[in-house]
Amino acid sequence: MKKNLLTIILIPIISFSQGKEDLYYFKSKDSLVGVKDKAGKIIVPAQFKIFSFLKDGDPVEGETILFDGSREGEKPEKNAWGYVYDRKGKFLYQPFLYDNSADYFSEGLRRLVKNGKVGFADRNGKTIIEAEHDFASPFNYGYAAFCDGCDWEKTNDEHRAIVGGKWSVMNTKGQTVQPVAKPSGNEVEIDGKYYPNPFQYNEKEKNILHFFEKQEKKLSDLYYVNFYNKLSENEKNLFFEIVERPKENFPYYQVNTYDYRKKELDMLYRFKFMVSEDGKSFYAIEDYNEKKVPFENWLKEEIKNAEDFQKEHKDNPNKFINK
Repeated sequence: MKKNLLTIILIPIISFSQGKEDLYYFKSKDSLVGVKDKAGKIIVPAQFKIFSFLKDGDPVEGETILFDGSREGEKPEKNAWGYVYDRKGKFLYQPFLYDNSADYFSEGLRRLVKNGKVGFADRNGKTIIEAEHDFASPFNYGYAAFCDGCDWEKTNDEHRAIVGGKWSVMNTKGQTVQPVAKPSGNEVEIDGKYYPNPFQYNEKEKNILHFFEKQEKKLSDLYYVNFYNKLSENEKNLFFEIVERPKENFPYYQVNTYDYRKKELDMLYRFKFMVSEDGKSFYAIEDYNEKKVPFENWLKEEIKNAEDFQKEHKDNPNKFINK
């Protein structure tokens, strides 16, 4: 169990969307949402019921336009939620429904739904893995579990569970991967089976990861400072992996942090990082819009929050000592 550690960021934030044409959400008289450019030209007509706290004039973030809601007069596709368009107004896909909203990006890929099947798209809106499976989990440590022939059923607490079907594991190319017969200790464990470590790096990428690995102990103590249960040093080990490389509209490496089991940490946007294409500038991802702040500023704020937390909770079993 973990206590809540409140983070308040007061430093300037740099957005990924710098350099793009400015686009803005707008609301019609009947509260339907569309998108206009800076000159007022309609890019996507107002036709969506949005249930989030979107305000008239809010900017479009990211490489695509997300309408996190339903389209007026249209019955939603099963297991889908929302609509994604490119920045010129062309419809691309419907995201997978996750936790009453559109699915989030995990390791640079978001689940989509087409004709009842699940696939994956990248941050540019390009379909990377065709929608061919009845269900797929988000990517974690380079792999995603998927099933064919399975279906949803309601549980007693009104949530849904996947039942039946044949389960397998895919890599980020959509290829089915077989578990290894004899694990050597470097593999990834998924549902009791072990799969080859999917990450390989050149020298520049190794240097990028070395930056984080040198600070592993400090970052680990910061992350676990507000956990109730006393953890061993082994349980506090963190792994850092590059899950995205520079590409069109995205001149960064993304580095994710994983726990000792090689599972993604339990917060969507903390302890995830960006590194410039030249490998010299380091940033932390700060919020759900994937905005970034300089790593040094982020680290100072995390240290302050950890120290403040310990002052208020002197019994915290996983101590942070700033060295």
